[in-house]
Amino acid sequence: MDKKEFRVLIKYCFLNGKNTVEAKTWLDAEFLDTTPAKSTIKDWYAKFRHGEMRIEDGERSGRPKEVVADENINKTQKMILNHSKLKLNEIADTLKISTERVHHIIHEYLCMRKPCARTVARELTFDQKQRQVDVSEQCLKAIKRNKHEFLRRYETMDGDKAWLHHLTPKSNRHSSAQR
Repeated sequence: MDKKEFRVLIKYCFLNGKNTVEAKTWLDAEFLDTTPAKSTIKDWYAKFRHGEMRIEDGERSGRPKEVVADENINKTQKMILNHSKLKLNEIADTLKISTERVHHIIHEYLCMRKPCARTVARELTFDQKQRQVDVSEQCLKAIKRNKHEFLRRYETMDGDKAWLHHLTPKSNRHSSAQR
């Protein structure tokens, strides 16, 4: 039985003049281990005594339990893709959710991270992988054209992964914004 059906039976006991102990004993005898707790029966009796005869849960005030809904995930993703330098609190203000939830959506659902000022995906999408292939092919063509110039303009970084970055510095500020 579900909660609503038990509430009907609790109301039946109340209307027939049984007290909470008698109601609990009767429910236990009829339905074994699936009955509501004694405190639950007392709470419903108190509501019935105060004239609240509805058995449905009333509206509750406050924030909904789940703000990490598909709608908020999609909106967050669109906002980041349109403007990757958005701050968490700007996204939170727009969606009217907490910055902690925005952080959770970005890291857990969208699998993105924010290394500096820009939010980026942790893993490459198919389009991003294809772009990397295209860039690599362009690099091979550049090597074939002028190997010395190519090597002068590229820097490599060792670590977990090897990176090959084309370096065309314009200014220090511009260079730091691109990374």
